[in-house]
Amino acid sequence: MGKSKQSRSEFSLEGRFLGYIVEDGYKIKQMRLTTAEGECFIKLTKEARASLGKVLVPGDWVKVEGTKKVDQDSEIVKLKAYWIGTIVPTPMSKPEVRPSKAKQSILVCQKSSCMKRGGKAICQALEETLSDRGLEGQVAVKGTGCMKNCGKGPNVIMPGKGRYCQIDAKEIPGLIDKHFPKVEPMAIETAIEDLQELQPIVL
Repeated sequence: MGKSKQSRSEFSLEGRFLGYIVEDGYKIKQMRLTTAEGECFIKLTKEARASLGKVLVPGDWVKVEGTKKVDQDSEIVKLKAYWIGTIVPTPMSKPEVRPSKAKQSILVCQKSSCMKRGGKAICQALEETLSDRGLEGQVAVKGTGCMKNCGKGPNVIMPGKGRYCQIDAKEIPGLIDKHFPKVEPMAIETAIEDLQELQPIVL
């Protein structure tokens, strides 16, 4: 099989430094950068680290220049930096900050038929689960009038119009996890110990 074709060009990016990708506990392989186009991973050369002249901490604004290789078969893009410098961010370099979403609502039928079939327990389970997940400030539980489905109560409508009938309070935690999946923050590899390891390469 022949070698895959690659195109090579220069790149220049501005963005916020997020952290390093470290191997074996101390070898810095790549840096994570968030730009107006999204997050990217950039391989660092010795020249790039030497050009920086300081230790970066997450949140610093930087400009990175280097080479970009694109595999024409797989369309995989590889970035390698040969120069890094700290900058004062410009409106063009700042990633777009989108306004926070309005508080979402979970609707629970409050009519007597649904309440007799476990509606009260559903409301309590919703409140407790939202509190446990740290979502009480983002999601509200609201009672509604009849949903015209009395024989299949309790009736619950989740954000996105997901409707659930004859639901049991024990099912609520799983339902919340389904509609509000937990997003783990990306780990920042540049702890103090990592920064100390970087000191020898700083000019």
